[in-house]
Amino acid sequence: MSNAGKMPKEEGIDHSVSLIREGYLYILNKRRSFNSDIFETRLLGKKAICMGGKEAAELFYDVENFKRKDAAPNRVVQTLFGKNGVQALDGQEHQHRKEMFMSIMSHEELTRLTDITKKQWALATTKWEKADQVILYEEAKEILFRTACEWAGVPVQASETKNLTNYFSAMFESAGAIGPTHWMGRNARNHAEKWMQELIEHVRQETITPPENTALYRFSGHRELDGNLLETEVAAVEVINIIRPIVAIAVFINFITLALHHYPEERKKLQAGDEKYAEMFIQEVRRFYPFFPFVTALVKKDFTWNGYQFEKGTLTLLDLYGTNHDSKIWGNPDVFNPARFVNWQESPFGFIPQGGGDYFGGHRCAGEWVTIEIMKVSLDFLLNEITYDIPEQDVSYSMVNIPSIPRSKIVIENVKRTM
Repeated sequence: MSNAGKMPKEEGIDHSVSLIREGYLYILNKRRSFNSDIFETRLLGKKAICMGGKEAAELFYDVENFKRKDAAPNRVVQTLFGKNGVQALDGQEHQHRKEMFMSIMSHEELTRLTDITKKQWALATTKWEKADQVILYEEAKEILFRTACEWAGVPVQASETKNLTNYFSAMFESAGAIGPTHWMGRNARNHAEKWMQELIEHVRQETITPPENTALYRFSGHRELDGNLLETEVAAVEVINIIRPIVAIAVFINFITLALHHYPEERKKLQAGDEKYAEMFIQEVRRFYPFFPFVTALVKKDFTWNGYQFEKGTLTLLDLYGTNHDSKIWGNPDVFNPARFVNWQESPFGFIPQGGGDYFGGHRCAGEWVTIEIMKVSLDFLLNEITYDIPEQDVSYSMVNIPSIPRSKIVIENVKRTM
């Protein structure tokens, strides 16, 4: 990234409304108009820096220059992240907590997760075969909630499943909202946290004994650097930080189905059974379609980068969607093309649908492997385990609403098992 002079600046008192109106494209649009991967603006009444691209991502995940504590807006903390979760930690405290998450990401545990996912898709098929229509997004959320809870060792009564699924999905569906939807998200988190806190207390009192390799067991017994158990409220937030992102994979599953529908030639390639091509297809779904627009941090100390001045305490936004659609990284970025991953030189900063950097020491999403494995199982199910029809419907999706979901939520009909 070259510096042609002073950092480009978006003039005006505040551009929070523009951010809401333009959604996923706000930072990318401005980067293109300024012909710069970095610019200054004002958001929420304060100076902010927006940036995107591979070099910007590498800078953003430099823990010497940026911190996460207090970076996320309170409305996002109250809905999406929860208070005092791993996303808001820095330094040794963050690394120690991140190790807790990564401890359940072993090959054996990911295999167990895929087995559970396969079972839950099969159970859903039994119901779908008797239904006139299936709203895939809503069904996928419930499938993934059941999957996540079983994998995490969280006991759920059948009568609770629907309401709890709605609570967990409301957390990410309300993350970019204002007004009633935002308050619904806050209310949903309050209910979910209270439920989880009670479960954690039962585990600590040994009236519930989840398997030792599960999140509920390990997080309930996790000790912080000072040797004390995680506060019950924080442990609840972190178990939710396992379940909620898995439920959110329903967004990607909708886009998998949409891609199969829009690009029938891809279906033929995938049905040839090439596992490598299936992985490339999944990565292209993650790159091409909108998932999360940006992430935030605060400048940790005054520093200069490429001639640009960064002042301590400045809110900084990294453009996730725009980096995944950066023409300097991806040829023809607005074309859906899984083959682009054939000779892909994997980088922790150029492909960042769920954040960048290192899994263990950095802030890259600990659940990214989980996302990919669940998407692989789901793709195989939609391709090879069932047949279905997609009736006429509005499958367009918004680049403003966060998260973006096809408007019809993908309705399917005439579901039948292939065997």
